[in-house]
Amino acid sequence: MKDFSTEADARIVIDGLLRQAGWDPADKSQVRAEVPIRNLPETVAETPGNFARNQPQIMPDNDGPGRADYVLMDQRGRPLAVVEAKRSAVEPYTAKKKTLPYAKSINAPFIFLTNGDLIYFWDYTNDDARIVNSFFSRRDLERLVEMRETQKPLATVEIPEYYLRQGEQRKVRPYQQEAMKALDHAVELGKHRFLIELPTGTGKTDLICLYLKRLIEAGRAERVLFLVDREQLAKQALEAIQDILNQYGSYWLRPGVIREEKQITVCLLQTMISRYTEFTSGYFDVVIADECHRSIYGSWQTALTHFDALHIGLTATPSAYIERNTFQFYQCKDNQPDFSFPIQEALEKEYLVPYKFATGITLILAEGAEVDDEYYDPAEFERKWTNEDSNRKMMQEFDRLAWENYKDLAPGQETGPGKAIVFALTKHHAARLAYYLNELHPEHKGQYAEVITSDVPNADDLIRKFKREPYPQIAVSVGMLDTGFDCREVLHLVLCRRVRSPILYQQMRGRGTRTAPHIGKQKFVIYDFFRNHEYFNDSDADIFSGAGGGYRTSGERKPPRPFNNLVELGLMDEWLHAVKYVEVGPNGERIDKNDYITNWEKTVRSAAKDDPILKKVRSGKQLSENEEQTLAENLNKPDMYFNEDNLRRAYRKPGGNLLDFIRAALGKAKIKSREQELTEDFQAWLVSKSLSPQQAQYLSLLKNRGIARGTIQVDDLFQPPLSILNAAQLGVELFGERGLKEIINEMNEAVFPKRIA
Repeated sequence: MKDFSTEADARIVIDGLLRQAGWDPADKSQVRAEVPIRNLPETVAETPGNFARNQPQIMPDNDGPGRADYVLMDQRGRPLAVVEAKRSAVEPYTAKKKTLPYAKSINAPFIFLTNGDLIYFWDYTNDDARIVNSFFSRRDLERLVEMRETQKPLATVEIPEYYLRQGEQRKVRPYQQEAMKALDHAVELGKHRFLIELPTGTGKTDLICLYLKRLIEAGRAERVLFLVDREQLAKQALEAIQDILNQYGSYWLRPGVIREEKQITVCLLQTMISRYTEFTSGYFDVVIADECHRSIYGSWQTALTHFDALHIGLTATPSAYIERNTFQFYQCKDNQPDFSFPIQEALEKEYLVPYKFATGITLILAEGAEVDDEYYDPAEFERKWTNEDSNRKMMQEFDRLAWENYKDLAPGQETGPGKAIVFALTKHHAARLAYYLNELHPEHKGQYAEVITSDVPNADDLIRKFKREPYPQIAVSVGMLDTGFDCREVLHLVLCRRVRSPILYQQMRGRGTRTAPHIGKQKFVIYDFFRNHEYFNDSDADIFSGAGGGYRTSGERKPPRPFNNLVELGLMDEWLHAVKYVEVGPNGERIDKNDYITNWEKTVRSAAKDDPILKKVRSGKQLSENEEQTLAENLNKPDMYFNEDNLRRAYRKPGGNLLDFIRAALGKAKIKSREQELTEDFQAWLVSKSLSPQQAQYLSLLKNRGIARGTIQVDDLFQPPLSILNAAQLGVELFGERGLKEIINEMNEAVFPKRIA
């Protein structure tokens, strides 16, 4: 925490923070400083220009009439908010009692309390003060006032029975209606964060679109942010929004693309991590996080908590496997979502189709085989447990069974055995499996199976063909189709890899659960060559009873190690072994990560001499969507395959985007320092917690020690400089002895996990 020893020092910083939010402290029509409170209502209402702007000075704290440090004005000269400034050593929350009469006296509906380090926003007629990341802009505050005037109870907005989707009338399902009622109840109670659990294929996106319309019609929302972590999810979300919510403007915010002032913004988390500072904390009224269990760690959480909004998390992960941090972030009581719909019930009521496991197939991973969970490397695993013979045999067995049984799965399936997804270990492994499948069907000239990975330049076209055309019948992928991919016609899932994350296993299995009435889809088959379903105690005989359902029930479940959060959450199984090298191209060639970065920087600098788009980036100009796409295609050439996924691995920056890495190569920007990242991660974590002001101040103190040492331990409280501040005793007083240990452990997991070096 910076030391602003006087209020005057703090106000220098506060002026800067106001400017960042679009306010001009020098413009008296926007910001008034040292505003006298006595007789102010008449002055403000009748002659706002009569305010005298004095030099900032420290006013004595007293219960009588005084001066407001700042008053923020609307465009008509009326007070919007009072800002109370404190020096850094003072917890700003303690100024509530003093500031509230000021705001009421001049009819300012909002209050900001700040010491230059922490900012509290207080909508005092509706909520208590809460920490925010920035001041709100004038337009943010004006919108809040306008929405108040049109706001009505959610119960007065009728829940529709039908809605239009993809040109057809669909019925709002009973569980979708129940979910909307549950959200209504929580909103009316004043809750700000909500968690919805629905199995893959039951219409989470449609549900949230219907609910957003409800919030907008009730005057509870105007601007919405829809965050996802996969491009396929972004495309599917935007398609649903533009279909169901076509009366509201929407767009996809991409890296380098100019921000549009439309009501609904769809954005990748990876993009928002680098762009959230373009928005004030009050810009969005609602933030949706799809597959939210992957969004509340480190830098990802920073992008979420920057916005002081209604946060709605969507997940297909059953409650038993949702991490405690997710429940805490969404303020869930007793580790239960605000609404959930069990997969067993979805199957019983035929909203989803059941599955069965293929029998009589060769099991690659023998029973009792030992694999090092701590240092699991998919490439090493491929070399040890697979070979050309086993790869060919897996594909032969799958292909034979698929052709023999597809009519039992979907009587209306006409062209071939039906759509299939093959989950491979590595890109090299995927290429070999696709080769063997095409070898079995030479009549299709290499188009029976296609590799779909981030290194395939036309991956989007292949995905479109897979979903809409008869061929390719089979998509072989690593990571890209594991989650968030929607193709109703999938009849076969082929697991040619080991999975130990229950979340990822459930997501992968969910690729086949969607109904497809046009082909009479009745069930789908899982070909599990690596015995994953046995590990998770998943049995097709138990899918209606709940005894199995795809989740391990025997033995005690180990919590995920912070170092392996990405792996356990199913984000990037290849992240660990990408520390030393980057696997590029459809055949998975390995390149030392340092060589990859060196070649990247040389390539960009050389190309920037002639390439007009790179010249625009160098000059700091914004790119159009077409220019960004052209740039990505030009760089993703077969020599080095420069693309976002590979660059993130090389730089070890999961939140980076292509333009970040281009600017770094051109010397126009620096990849954020470790201290910057940790500070932002801490602030995001702090905002997500329900803490007293004193507790927040105490943890800010520990944060500085954590940044210096890379971690914070209880023993540090008994060593200088923390021991000089009596940090141990103070911590016990604030949290209790056990609570102090727990909050330090949680702080380490969220902010200071073991970093990949």
